[in-house]
Amino acid sequence: MRRSSTFARQVLLVRVGRRDGAAVPGTDLVTPDHRYADRQRLRYGRLDTDIEAVRPVSPALAPAAPVDDESPAMSIPLLPGERTAARRAKFALVNACTLSSLMLGMLAIFLAMRGDVQVAAIFLIACVAFDGLDGALARKLGVASPFGAQMDSLADMCSFGLAAPVVVYASLAGSAPPAAAAVSCALVAACAAVRLARFNVSPKDGRFFCGVPTTMAAAVLALTVAIGVPVPGLVMVAAVALLAFAMVSSFPYAKLARLLKLPPWLWLAPVIGALVDIRLTFALVVVGYLVSGPLLWLHQRRTA
Repeated sequence: MRRSSTFARQVLLVRVGRRDGAAVPGTDLVTPDHRYADRQRLRYGRLDTDIEAVRPVSPALAPAAPVDDESPAMSIPLLPGERTAARRAKFALVNACTLSSLMLGMLAIFLAMRGDVQVAAIFLIACVAFDGLDGALARKLGVASPFGAQMDSLADMCSFGLAAPVVVYASLAGSAPPAAAAVSCALVAACAAVRLARFNVSPKDGRFFCGVPTTMAAAVLALTVAIGVPVPGLVMVAAVALLAFAMVSSFPYAKLARLLKLPPWLWLAPVIGALVDIRLTFALVVVGYLVSGPLLWLHQRRTA
């Protein structure tokens, strides 16, 4: 009787399990619902177990590789190409010119703080000379590198973006309101930073600058202070602010190599003017160069 009741109970569990579509505990029986799901998976693809076996592991879920804190850091070579003693010496010479420009800019700041503004302006002109020398040497000696380009940009920011406005601010003491002089000189520093950053990421044009270059703007400011252009303080403040905005403008300005290709008779007028009145001639040349940018921009718009 006990065996018959146990057998009847198992039969009842099988029937109930088939109705509910679940596997019977303690047996190998599979209900029709499970067989149908298996047939569907076999019809449209492999079983889930097979899929999981061949599925690639996501990089986000992959176990992280062990980090060796004691492994030496990899150093990036500053000079690309063959690293001979001669090329290293040339590379050091070029970067010494760049650092000389930076140090002269710092010295100009110290001199301006002491009140020697004209001497400081002369040191700024020396910065301009060294800035042009390091690029020319790097190309001639074949040691141009991304490191040198970044060094040159940082030195330009120190010498032309900071030292030049400090010297101009010191020269405006007593002739212009301090607040107005501070704002115009701060504009020079801000626009120089924007100009240098834009130059580093912009495509290069062999014919024109996009805006007045920072080196040329600093040279104009240094020469203005060095020769003592006789203009009122407020006019000087407005001119400094205008030069700052010209650095970040989109107007095309001719490069020096393009200006040197002008007919020789065009250079005769400024030479004669400099012998007569160097200050007035310098002011007219600077104004003419600043106006050339908008005129070239209008000419390009009309011919486009």
